[in-house]
Amino acid sequence: MPPAVAFFLIAVVFVGSISTAARARDITVFAAASLTNAIETAAATYEKETGDKIRLSLASSSTLARQIAAGAPADVFISANEKWMTWLTDQGLLVPGSRHDLLTNRLVIVAPKDSNLTPIKIGDTSELTALIGPNDRIAVGDPDHVPAGIYAKQALTSLGQWETVAPRLARTDNVRAALALVERGEAPIGIVYQTDAGISDNVKIIGTFPENSHPVITYPVALTGDHSESKAMKFLLWLLGDDAGRIFADYGFEPVATTQANVPGK
Repeated sequence: MPPAVAFFLIAVVFVGSISTAARARDITVFAAASLTNAIETAAATYEKETGDKIRLSLASSSTLARQIAAGAPADVFISANEKWMTWLTDQGLLVPGSRHDLLTNRLVIVAPKDSNLTPIKIGDTSELTALIGPNDRIAVGDPDHVPAGIYAKQALTSLGQWETVAPRLARTDNVRAALALVERGEAPIGIVYQTDAGISDNVKIIGTFPENSHPVITYPVALTGDHSESKAMKFLLWLLGDDAGRIFADYGFEPVATTQANVPGK
């Protein structure tokens, strides 16, 4: 076990009391919308193996972070970027030493499955607006606060296309909503995560953004609140281990787990 994780196990202090019987039974996990299918499978697996109940709240990382800051009773937070996790850290709302990078992802362009668009190489010479009609828009999570949209803006800026593309965006509250616009044919293309495209039968990937066009897409995880419950800590350690890593990998994520955690018994 790496020193950082060993330190975390030693440093976490279990104080406070459980406010309700439901909270005593359940582990409340706030997770980015792009994790929906993977975290649902992971939670179901953990419940079956341990008997502990996982309650999931899935939305944009920004929405979840603001809810936590407003006092929402989350035990574990998984963000789709570093920004919102750091925002909570700066407010003293995460358990010290509990933050770890969990997963990475890629940013892609998708089109409806039956689209005539063919694969492209995304670069500074390929104009995305050339792929859409004069009245069409490109679906994307709102770059003002949705992680996928923030990464999209960073990539397009680095490729010299942001000023051209920005007025042609259909901005959504989260990345899954952007995916849905493309699935329904309401947008001819969209910018989403590779894993979002992978769970849909109604879209196809036509391009992948160069990795050097934006920061690494990282999903950090941490315990929240001013105290830590043993059940929540055990679930966090399980998420960082090989069993959860295999589940996330099945959905196209690349695990960057920092420990091999044993699944706790009932």
